[in-house]
Amino acid sequence: MQHHESPRTDPQRDQKSLVTVVGSINADIVLRVPLHPLPGETVIATSMDVHPGGKGANQAVAAARLGAAVAFVGAVGTDAYADLAISGLGEAGADVAGVVAVPGPTGQAFVTVDDRTGENSIVVVPGANARVDRNLVKRQHGLLERAAVVVIQGEIPPEAVVAASSGSARLVLNLAPVIPLDKEVIRRADPLVVNEHEARLALAIFERDAKRFDTDESIVEALLAEGIPSVVVTLGAAGAIFSSGGAPLRVPAPTVTPVDTTGAGDAFVGALSARLAAGESLEAAVKFAVRVGAFAVTRRGAQPSYPGPDDVLPEGAE
Repeated sequence: MQHHESPRTDPQRDQKSLVTVVGSINADIVLRVPLHPLPGETVIATSMDVHPGGKGANQAVAAARLGAAVAFVGAVGTDAYADLAISGLGEAGADVAGVVAVPGPTGQAFVTVDDRTGENSIVVVPGANARVDRNLVKRQHGLLERAAVVVIQGEIPPEAVVAASSGSARLVLNLAPVIPLDKEVIRRADPLVVNEHEARLALAIFERDAKRFDTDESIVEALLAEGIPSVVVTLGAAGAIFSSGGAPLRVPAPTVTPVDTTGAGDAFVGALSARLAAGESLEAAVKFAVRVGAFAVTRRGAQPSYPGPDDVLPEGAE
């Protein structure tokens, strides 16, 4: 396995509030279409672009562009997509010393974006992300131990999630997609971040029937009742709902005209994690993250759509 060189970082900044992301790195092949094809239908794309992506890398880039000190743990392949896939992390200033190259293809995501609504459909080929195992994570023990916040998603194998969640850092677990995990691992999340669909699948892990809960508030309360310290459910254009034990609170999203929703959820998680690592409350972090997510849908692509420190965010509940 080959390690990638890390960009220059500020040691003083790194010691304060490091966000370590353990997750997936992809090359996003983005096809814009007049409308999503139905089964058996062929449509002609209006454009094709290739960007760095992957839920893990997206979240790391979002946090780094907002000024957080970020380190990344993951894997790319040895194909032509590897350098492109990791390029966004380096450009954002993330530490990529924890990224290794493994034989075979880099992860790829095939994204179709509806030109009318900006809504996307995604098919992911895991590639090197499937090789992010317990041993790979344990070799980056230092990056995990120094972190104020560790961020994990569901695009890497469960054994890697278990290994990355076992330290003392605050764990932001974005169970996307929902993968089979032991209940005790999910109970370490503070917060568990899921969308409406994923929240119901997460309840199923705790052997709860999601059909019994007909509101977002009741689902948040049911997850909290299973021993999860805090829960954030993202609601797309409607914003988010969260609780760390009290009555769930809703945070409406700013009203924007969507261009491309790809990676907006990752922008939310990255912004949330950056603010939590800086010591903000969950409420303040969610209010900020909702605005960052709204900003991201107004631009094309995932990582290219994320705001930097000088960008003006749409006004929200903050």
